[in-house]
Amino acid sequence: MKINCIGGGPGGLYTALLLKRRQPLAEVHVYERNRADSTFGFGVVFSDATLGSLARADPESYGAIQARFTHWDDIHIHHKGERFVSSGHGFCGFSRQTLLDILQNRCRQLGVQLHFEHDVQAIEDLGSADLVVAADGIHSATRQRYDGEFRPHIDQRRNRFIWLGTTLNLSAFTFWFQEDTAGLWRVHAYQYEQDHATFIVECTEETFQRSGLGVQDEAAAVAYLENLFSNQLRGHRLAGNHSHWRQFPTITCERWHHRNIVLIGDAVHTAHFSIGSGTKLAMEDAIALADAIDRHRGATIATALQAYEASHRADVDSIQRAAAVSLEWFEHVERYYHRFDGLRFAFSLLTRSLRVSHANLAMRDAAFVESVDRWVAHEAEAQSRQPMPASSKPPPPMFTPFRLRELVLPNRVVVSPMCQYSCVDGAVDDWHVVHLGSRAVGGAGLVMTEMTSVSAEGRISPGCAGLYSGTHVDAWRRVTNFVRQHTAAKIGVQIGHAGRKASTRVGWEGHNLPLLRDNWPIVAPSPLPYASGNQTPREMTRSDMDQVIADFVQATQLAQDADFDLLELHLAHGYLLSTFLSPLTNRRKDTYGGGLDNRARFPLELFGAVRSAWPADKPISVRISACDWHEGGLSPQDAVGLAKLLAAAGCDIVDVSTGQVVADQQPKYGRLYQTPFSELIRLEAEIPTITVGNISTHEDVNSVLAAGRADLCALARAMLYNPYWTRHCAQRQGCPPRWPPPYEGLEHYAPRDP
Repeated sequence: MKINCIGGGPGGLYTALLLKRRQPLAEVHVYERNRADSTFGFGVVFSDATLGSLARADPESYGAIQARFTHWDDIHIHHKGERFVSSGHGFCGFSRQTLLDILQNRCRQLGVQLHFEHDVQAIEDLGSADLVVAADGIHSATRQRYDGEFRPHIDQRRNRFIWLGTTLNLSAFTFWFQEDTAGLWRVHAYQYEQDHATFIVECTEETFQRSGLGVQDEAAAVAYLENLFSNQLRGHRLAGNHSHWRQFPTITCERWHHRNIVLIGDAVHTAHFSIGSGTKLAMEDAIALADAIDRHRGATIATALQAYEASHRADVDSIQRAAAVSLEWFEHVERYYHRFDGLRFAFSLLTRSLRVSHANLAMRDAAFVESVDRWVAHEAEAQSRQPMPASSKPPPPMFTPFRLRELVLPNRVVVSPMCQYSCVDGAVDDWHVVHLGSRAVGGAGLVMTEMTSVSAEGRISPGCAGLYSGTHVDAWRRVTNFVRQHTAAKIGVQIGHAGRKASTRVGWEGHNLPLLRDNWPIVAPSPLPYASGNQTPREMTRSDMDQVIADFVQATQLAQDADFDLLELHLAHGYLLSTFLSPLTNRRKDTYGGGLDNRARFPLELFGAVRSAWPADKPISVRISACDWHEGGLSPQDAVGLAKLLAAAGCDIVDVSTGQVVADQQPKYGRLYQTPFSELIRLEAEIPTITVGNISTHEDVNSVLAAGRADLCALARAMLYNPYWTRHCAQRQGCPPRWPPPYEGLEHYAPRDP
């Protein structure tokens, strides 16, 4: 078997040695365009978990790495003159050239043939091979040659960064933030060997332009930054290595292999340096590739490469999602630096990728997390005007109170609205008493009803709930009376109009599919069907708008009669008010179409009428889709603008969701995938937010709240699976809840794990 590896960086060398180690008879070549002693950058950093993978894959090279690395457990975060320390993280750093030397020597020991100063522009020039591994970096000639097969997507980010070195010795991974007249500069710094540290400086494009620095002028950059960070450097110098101000490219590829060619490392996917290094990802690629080829001996190379991509892609996608969120945090540091107390700023930084959680940090550094919890509890006490119980240990963030006008929620957990499609003529029944009542008994601070239609025509389906007659009030009172009488939870009603998504089947018969018979006429801002098989709605007239406002006002009054604590307007998910807001669904040429102010005009008119009809001491929430997940749709910055308009009109909290506006959306799902939108709106629009979407654990909730990414967390599927989710979370965190008297036998019950 002949294997050609293009690129002699850590990824290419490690792939070569692993394949040769597992198949000693194979002929393995590595081709590198630079000299053996030539490299860019200074140090690389690995986590303890990555080191464990290297130890298992090739103990010999790992032993040489272990003998040379610098290890640390602490992270130091400097914020406006204060230093915050978090311990127990477990990282190591060492020289990139040292790593290359180790891997080159190990390759030679195994019989890998190394070819330096050999620039490969076309793989055919190397002759035939059974396998070609392209580890030729961000500017991969191989990827560019087969662009149509790999189908790469490259997102060039706006922030600038420069990779420098210094002789300053550091005892921890260190983050510095320094302001000057140009703006805010960030430093990521870590030791990689005695008297040598990596010193990465990052800034926004606007700050870079104001600084007057040139992209290629290394000497000017060094002089500028030595002066700017003179207090931190304490007389030590900075040094470059072909350093210039780069913009990070986020690279993804639809395919990783073509015939017998496979891309690895930065050639196929990049992950921002703020969560580790491209070196780490490339070496993990090498391990996964070697494993796949090993498992499929006797099969074709194409089969092995297909298996490699299928098994490893999910891991890489997860890392890239985390890297993207981390990258965006650093792109917008100004948002946190100027708004957050130092302790919250530090916690936000440590959990920025959403992979490190509140509980995970507590395992590493319990004292640090307890100090964060105490700060959150103090803030909650002031905000809610509710004294916290005297205790030596603060409660977890999810069990702190929160005030909206005169409504005080006992905790920050919300049962998200979930359509049940179980009503007859809009009237709820025993199912809803049990469905909502059990989750209130289960300990949630706020229980929200499903979207409740303001008219028969505004229902999604014939099975949807309504608030447009007195019989509906009587039915809903059974629910609100139960919640109020038997639990500490508060209960809110979400009211809405389905618009062009109306007159469809119940959920389990097919989402958004039109009824087989007895369809009713539907309306929307523009005559655009949701999908090709759906009805085309009638474009609304001013008279239609007036009627819809009257329907919402009537539903608001009925909600008060039904004794709800909170009212939420549904402006999301492609229903009527949402379609006014999105430029994809609002094509009107009058004053209700065009720019955001015009598109928001009717929803704001309606909100004002509802706010006037709802008691002044009771809060109103609004659910929005913060982006349409479609080119040309509502953008996150539009959502910020909308939230500001809502806040000015008297909205108390924004329930931040995304998408479901157009049928051909392309969402980017993942754990807590909507939380960054909640954080953006909370900080930029300066209004409280609820976050929702793939939240499933108390770790998620505590992390989000402590970092200031939302004020409340709403859960749906987790609550469907376990109505007592909130109480069970309290039990697991050592703050057992008080059960209602009929369940008092649970006070001392300790369930066994299955």
